[in-house]
Amino acid sequence: MEQRPASYVVALTGGVAAGKSAAERCFATHGIRVYDADRAAREVVEPGTPGLAAIVEAFGAEALGADGRMDRAAMRRRVFGEPAARLQLEAIVHPLVRAWLQASAAADTGPYCLLAIPLLAENIAHYRWVDRILLVDAPESVQLERLVQRDGIDLALAQRMLAQQASRAQRLALADDVLDNGGDQAALAGAVEILHRRYLALAAERRQAAH
Repeated sequence: MEQRPASYVVALTGGVAAGKSAAERCFATHGIRVYDADRAAREVVEPGTPGLAAIVEAFGAEALGADGRMDRAAMRRRVFGEPAARLQLEAIVHPLVRAWLQASAAADTGPYCLLAIPLLAENIAHYRWVDRILLVDAPESVQLERLVQRDGIDLALAQRMLAQQASRAQRLALADDVLDNGGDQAALAGAVEILHRRYLALAAERRQAAH
């Protein structure tokens, strides 16, 4: 069983283009640290890390670019359409990401911290140690509109991207709190402030119970 960090930990998740980054920025204005799974995925395969060594051992030197870093474009091509290779890569990277996030949460000195985990619903079995799950939610029509505008893609591709993720219903079923990000920035900031006060209270209760 994975050990629960002493700090109060909120996992923040949401579908593509739901507005997770905007929510993270709102929490940051309250001095709350956000530890991002995407950043972790980059750091655990930096040159000199056991993660990169394991990737080279599994996939060969062609996994590296001229700068000695993992060649992400080459690896994407390698695992695209090849489920066994994708699973092999994930088996190396995902445990390292989880360990990075857990270590970051354990070292955090704030009243609580956030872990930004886009694919939480798909990997929830590995994150039972978090205290609370916050879903940044937006209607699928809003997600599609944002995706088309943000990435300059057509609607059909945006729809396929949404279909590849856990469904909105699956994410809602996991969430302890839901942050509606279907409106404007002011509404989001106000909702985050309410959640911030709630998490401060929950973190305080956790500290009192520990003493």
